[in-house]
Amino acid sequence: MIKPLADRVLIKTLEADETTKGGIILAAAAKEKPQIAEVIAVGEGAYDKNGALVPVAVKVGQKVITSKYSGTEVKFDGTEYVIVKESDILAIVED
Repeated sequence: MIKPLADRVLIKTLEADETTKGGIILAAAAKEKPQIAEVIAVGEGAYDKNGALVPVAVKVGQKVITSKYSGTEVKFDGTEYVIVKESDILAIVED
């Protein structure tokens, strides 16, 4: 398993819709990069200027919205993940 360091978060992007609301099937090149992802693992946090550990605000299993072109894509055991900084996470999706 991949364990992110500091304030990094390992996410797995959720699949983009293959059809539009009108029923048009999209080609792979026409799909937008999904911005909603599931949190797979989190780092322990970053240290502030006083040396205190500030934990990461998201938890494993939450769905989040990320900046459109953020993070580093990695492939591990045949699955694609993205490692992002906590500051690249814009919101938590609550069901």
